[in-house]
Amino acid sequence: MKLNLLSCGAQRPDRRAISKCIVEVSSNIDESLSNDLTDILLEGDAVYIEVEDKNSGSALRSLRKLSIDYEIIE
Repeated sequence: MKLNLLSCGAQRPDRRAISKCIVEVSSNIDESLSNDLTDILLEGDAVYIEVEDKNSGSALRSLRKLSIDYEIIE
């Protein structure tokens, strides 16, 4: 499944938790790239990631828990 992470609505977003979540749910992103994507997301730009289908339910739940707005592309 492909996701477009649109924004983070948390008042005080936890960069470390968001970065860790991206690494855990994505199929091909390492920690360094995840840190960069987290910075981009928190600056207000959308970020594109791929999630393995077997992890899609827990991935979406984790993103909602962190107040990350997303759209499902595929």
